[in-house]
Amino acid sequence: MTKILRLDTSIKGTQSVSLKLAEKITAKLGGDVTVRDCTALPAIDGAWIGAAYTPAETRTADQKALLALSDDLIAELKAVDTVVIGCGVYNFGVTGPLKHWIDMVCRVGETFKYTETGPVGLAGDKRVIAAYASGGVPMGSAYDFATPYLKQVLGFIGITRVEIVAAQGVNLDEAAAFARADEQIAALAA
Repeated sequence: MTKILRLDTSIKGTQSVSLKLAEKITAKLGGDVTVRDCTALPAIDGAWIGAAYTPAETRTADQKALLALSDDLIAELKAVDTVVIGCGVYNFGVTGPLKHWIDMVCRVGETFKYTETGPVGLAGDKRVIAAYASGGVPMGSAYDFATPYLKQVLGFIGITRVEIVAAQGVNLDEAAAFARADEQIAALAA
């Protein structure tokens, strides 16, 4: 059975378009779904960075405690085959909660490593389906910073199979945006 991690990243709760799309995508895929509500994830800070870059064998108890949530999120990511990401667009980019999740899972020695030929991703081969939702930012436009960023950061940790289901122009014609997204969801391979 396919193991799926669904990331809910919108601060709009049940009114979120990206959440509604992510729910439809996971229903279409089937499988064993773990839901991660990213809206309560904390931002990283200097102490967190210090702990992350301290060799594991020399971390203090406080540093280990600072990284415990990150360790859990990384284990959760590595344990699944597919990740469905609710990717609402706020101010041309990804949501703050999604950025917090990304910051927590992008860790040297855990999901990437540096080599003489450049960084190498360690997160494992995964399928990612991002539920892109925007009020008026067309995906792929010059001012869509969300999808290029998401593909770049996931590629950095070794995840290169990224598909996008888009509900764009929700503020212009919500019904039409959902209809286009529903067609894309119907076409997804399970």
